[in-house]
Amino acid sequence: MKNNPEYIDKTITYYNDRFSQFTETTVNVEFSEIQDWFLQQLPPGSLILDFGCGSGRDSKYFLNKGYFVDAIDGSEEMVRIASANTGLPVKHMYFQELDETDKYDGIFACASILHVPFGELPDIFERMKKALKPDGILYVSFKYGTFEGYRNDRYFTDMDEDKFSVLLKQVFGLIVIDEMVTGDARPGRSEEKWLNALLRKTGE
Repeated sequence: MKNNPEYIDKTITYYNDRFSQFTETTVNVEFSEIQDWFLQQLPPGSLILDFGCGSGRDSKYFLNKGYFVDAIDGSEEMVRIASANTGLPVKHMYFQELDETDKYDGIFACASILHVPFGELPDIFERMKKALKPDGILYVSFKYGTFEGYRNDRYFTDMDEDKFSVLLKQVFGLIVIDEMVTGDARPGRSEEKWLNALLRKTGE
């Protein structure tokens, strides 16, 4: 994208500048509870889009479980790291550039689209819905709360159940299968809470 909004440039700069530190704190985190929660909704051998793949932790897990994976990230440095960690040709792409139709059995957006302003999230959800096959599964996660704005040089949109419900009223054709509030999986950060949601694409 040309002439990126400030929130994209600042957030991407954060990850490009701190890719080594971010990778060290995320790549080996035990996250199988959420990964398996998502995979249980998918047939074996499904095609998954890791939407904002970061260090490639989740893509690698899915590959090792026998699934097929496409992975994208907006940070050039994270694309490089994830490609090395997974062996995949990870694509440098912004969320706003997703333009696929009925391609994926599942989309895994873990701690990624939370960097998009609330007002722009309906478009992102429409893009993800369009990219899913009928009955496809979407996983999303957000820091728990109602804050929106810059935190530690990155843009965040936090979500609680009520705020997420308001968002989904603007997107037709996605239904919530399950929601779960969890502690942060990273060591020493369990007091930080996350809203996790599984959604299914329904008839248009």
